[in-house]
Amino acid sequence: MDFFDRQDTARRNTKVLVVYFALAVALIVAAIYLGIAVVTGRGPWDAELFLLVAGGTVAVIFFGSLFKIIELAKGGGAVAQMLGGQPLNADSRDPDEQKLMNVVEEMAIASGTPVPEVYVLPEEEGINAFAAGNSTNDAAIGVTRGCMRLLSRDELQGVIAHEFSHILNGDMRLNLRLIGIVNGILCLAILGRILLRTRGKRNPLPPVGLVLLVIGSIGVFFGRLIKSAVSRQREFLADAAAVQFTRNPGGLAGALKKIGGLSQGSRLTAPNAEEASHLFFGNGLKPAWFNLMATHPPLEERIRALDPSFDGNFPPVEMPVANTRAAPPLLQRRGPPLIPMPQRSDFVSASVAGIAATATTIRTEQLLPHVGAPTVQHLRYAANLRDVLPESLATAAHEPFSASALIYALLLSADATTRASQLEQLQRRVEPGIFQETQRLLAHAATVPIPVRLPLVTMALPALRRLSRRQFETFSAAMTCIIESDREVDLFEYALQRIVRRHLEPAFQPAKRTVIQFYSMQALAQECAVLLSALARIGHVEPARIEDAFRLGVSQLRCPGVEFALLPDADCGLPQIDAALARLAQAVPQIKRNLLHAAAHTVAADGTIQSSEAELLRAFADTLDCPIPPFIEGV
Repeated sequence: MDFFDRQDTARRNTKVLVVYFALAVALIVAAIYLGIAVVTGRGPWDAELFLLVAGGTVAVIFFGSLFKIIELAKGGGAVAQMLGGQPLNADSRDPDEQKLMNVVEEMAIASGTPVPEVYVLPEEEGINAFAAGNSTNDAAIGVTRGCMRLLSRDELQGVIAHEFSHILNGDMRLNLRLIGIVNGILCLAILGRILLRTRGKRNPLPPVGLVLLVIGSIGVFFGRLIKSAVSRQREFLADAAAVQFTRNPGGLAGALKKIGGLSQGSRLTAPNAEEASHLFFGNGLKPAWFNLMATHPPLEERIRALDPSFDGNFPPVEMPVANTRAAPPLLQRRGPPLIPMPQRSDFVSASVAGIAATATTIRTEQLLPHVGAPTVQHLRYAANLRDVLPESLATAAHEPFSASALIYALLLSADATTRASQLEQLQRRVEPGIFQETQRLLAHAATVPIPVRLPLVTMALPALRRLSRRQFETFSAAMTCIIESDREVDLFEYALQRIVRRHLEPAFQPAKRTVIQFYSMQALAQECAVLLSALARIGHVEPARIEDAFRLGVSQLRCPGVEFALLPDADCGLPQIDAALARLAQAVPQIKRNLLHAAAHTVAADGTIQSSEAELLRAFADTLDCPIPPFIEGV
């Protein structure tokens, strides 16, 4: 399956989840009714009692689920904190924390997703990890202390690649919904405990509480059954995707073997581990009864799928007493680079020239196969890209105020006169310290080419999310001021602005969640025409070539019987593009597949896709929740 098929599968699994949930609620209502009927001496059928029981039970389950869903609406960070996670300091000099941060950033750059928040569960000695969130906007990666300290870099990379596959495959959102739904079922047991403790003569509540407590245990059973049915097979798929990503089955297999050899295994001690058990890389709970309701396949099966020669023996693993290793430099090279690069001192412009050159000629057939499916070449590319970044920029990307200054520096014009005007306006809008930091970063930022700039922006997103709402409003206004100061918006500026606002605004401004509303291309014909008309005019100048490019793109939409007309400039400007993308984001994955294919053919009608055009395509795809890895020649 490709990315779009996996997204469809995840969407269908959501429907299956609703069916399981409805069945569980129906059986719980029946069980409560029979229990109360026996306790109160009612007959086998009492319509009034049944309606009362059904209404009360559904209300408790509904509001219990609603409460948890609202609580988790903040995204993956809320789940990590629920499990005792603490945000990782991106500039930490601890070698284990630095190793983890480097791996996560490389995975994000390679897959074309924003860098998620990273949390460490410091009290957990077992080897485990999870990915949580409603979308890439609020995704978080959580790693136990044991996972971070006991795994080698290759093993940790395999685990993080497994978690990124859950992000890319749509599992993450499904798993978060599952926590909310199961919480409603578990509320019955909580209510039963409360009623059981009430006092008073002839008090009927304790017997009712006992019944609810028993039924609540049935709810626990159904909760585990639902989680097992939804998530078990997804773990095998995530293992396979991780190996496809890293091309290193030994790394992932090594992590699983260490789980088997550690006395703590992958178990978690957090009180809320039961709620999130289906999120984890390994089984976070005690072994289930005969593994019938386990949320994960048996450890041996997962290992043998990766290493057929595995003999079933797990070498013992122990947690080191203390970490006495010296912290390595902030940025390190790892193995031979994919792209030959000269050695860097603080920063060598020629280093990034090699990376920039790889994105100037791209074949359209390279686009769709890599959507949501990065390769080891993309991973190496990401590692090399991080290596050539100036340390001042890499460090700035990890702190909120410096990250703001970094974005300003990347947007400032190369023209001295325009830049001076932009700096004058910026000075009036931001604090003196941030303005000084922008000036300090400008010398290095000005030499960074576009293919390196946008990954640098994605690295800065977690830090920018830590701004206060007022600080974000100031940042957004200043960014808009710089972009519009010359009365023009170039492709890079538009792509950067779309990525930053798409991934930051939901953290500061309540937004409606994207839902599927369009199942046919006919309903989105106007939006497709807007997007393809804009791309045809961006990539070509002569009217005849613009028309040819538009028609080539339309032919890839595979929508017979629908007429598409090339729109004039006034009807396919930036406001129209934004509106069109907002509606297209509500389409089923297969429509998005055809649209991206059509967009690539439109831009490449002249035989090439330039780097600025490529990054614009990636920004469009990002808006559609279809992450595209960096374009690399020959991949």
